[in-house]
Amino acid sequence: MPSSRMTDAPSPSLWIGLCFWMMCGPADGMGSLAAQDGLWAGAFAIDISPIEFPVIVNGGMYERTASKIVEPLHARIVVLKSGKKKIAICIVDSCMIPRSILDRAKKIASQQTGILAKDILISSTHTHSAPSSFGCLGSSADQRYIRFLIPQLAKGISIANQRLVPAKVGWGKVQNANHVFNRRWLMKPGTAQTNRFSGKVDDRAQMNPGVGNENKIRQLGPVDKDVFVMSLQKRNGKPLAVLANYSTHYAGAPSISADYFGLFANILSSEYAADSGDFVAAMSNGTSGDANCIDFTDAKRKFDRFTVARDLADSVLGVLKTIEHRSNVTIDMQQAELEVSIRQADASELKAAKEVMMELGEAKPKTLQQVYAREAILLSELPSKRKIVLQTLRIGELAIATFPNEVFAETGLKIKAKSPYSATFNIELANGAEGYIPPPDQHTLGGYTTWRARSSCLEEDAEPKIVAKLLDLLKLMKDRDDTVDLN
Repeated sequence: MPSSRMTDAPSPSLWIGLCFWMMCGPADGMGSLAAQDGLWAGAFAIDISPIEFPVIVNGGMYERTASKIVEPLHARIVVLKSGKKKIAICIVDSCMIPRSILDRAKKIASQQTGILAKDILISSTHTHSAPSSFGCLGSSADQRYIRFLIPQLAKGISIANQRLVPAKVGWGKVQNANHVFNRRWLMKPGTAQTNRFSGKVDDRAQMNPGVGNENKIRQLGPVDKDVFVMSLQKRNGKPLAVLANYSTHYAGAPSISADYFGLFANILSSEYAADSGDFVAAMSNGTSGDANCIDFTDAKRKFDRFTVARDLADSVLGVLKTIEHRSNVTIDMQQAELEVSIRQADASELKAAKEVMMELGEAKPKTLQQVYAREAILLSELPSKRKIVLQTLRIGELAIATFPNEVFAETGLKIKAKSPYSATFNIELANGAEGYIPPPDQHTLGGYTTWRARSSCLEEDAEPKIVAKLLDLLKLMKDRDDTVDLN
């Protein structure tokens, strides 16, 4: 006699479907109890090219404007989730963006996504051919562009968050010395460029002294040759995102352009993930405060943004072939504020600076003396102390330390050497634009990167204080690895 249960049994076709689902798992991007475990990731690149012209361009000693887009600008975003923790990394085609603007963008993004503002990292690539979001030296901030940029950054983070799918991650590095040269040189006494309103006397260091300058003696520090690569894939092995990192300044481009950073991203998209419409590549800036692409010992060296992008893309494509990916990683992020003092002109310097500016009237600065006289006055109107944001994050055994500054290579190398993680890289100009932080012994030598301005105004002991705090945050994360269930 047939059992009454037989009427409730699944059909043969349903059994086949269930077995196939159990073997293959859910379709890519679909949720399941199994897929909820481990790492999830989403990526998006949002266009942040200006829509109103002319626009002020940042990065020069004197103000200039642009009226066309040569190559589009983007904010390239990755959102990561593991367990209850969610973080966002946003790399922006901009010279530098101050904390006040980034805090506003983070607040909006947090409201839209639920990602805590302290778990959002936003960093500038430092292209010198993008709209000005930070007034410094001879350039003002372009307020029209800032009003456009803030909601675009938040929107990009929100879309990346909506694209979360089960993912896996891996990382690796290779060295490429082709485009990273220390640009600060020790000069013969009395030959270095000087600046009346710099806060320095008897400068011995000069930036970019020229290939044929017979007064240059030696370069004043090491460079970081690492090309670091973090790769994200969907669980089926399809490329999702690549975050690379290299420690050199911009290569040079007409405005408006993302410089080699944007061209690198284009190459990766077309050659590594041509069949993946939602793939995002980004090149972040490491510690390039004293490094650029110019070899001042080689008059024959030629480069441009295209050759730099091509060569670095080749390095990254080689590393990607060696990376092993895994999904069973946890993530963490730590943030702290550090209060530092601001260097400001004394009464006599300030009096002289005001006399210079009275002669200039309402016109924009056109000489080095006028630029730094103006900077002395503007710095005197700011508080004597400020709080800067420092962040560290980790994805498994990969750690990232971030600075809101332009950072010398020796500082970045110290972080890498002393990090408790087996793999570490640095991102500068993150979560603010607090200027150069030369190590104290470099301050004594003077030179452009030490000259007092909004682009270099922190106390001379800022660098060791920042390094100590970042190492504390890295250690805190490492201690939490073993004591806290981040899921």
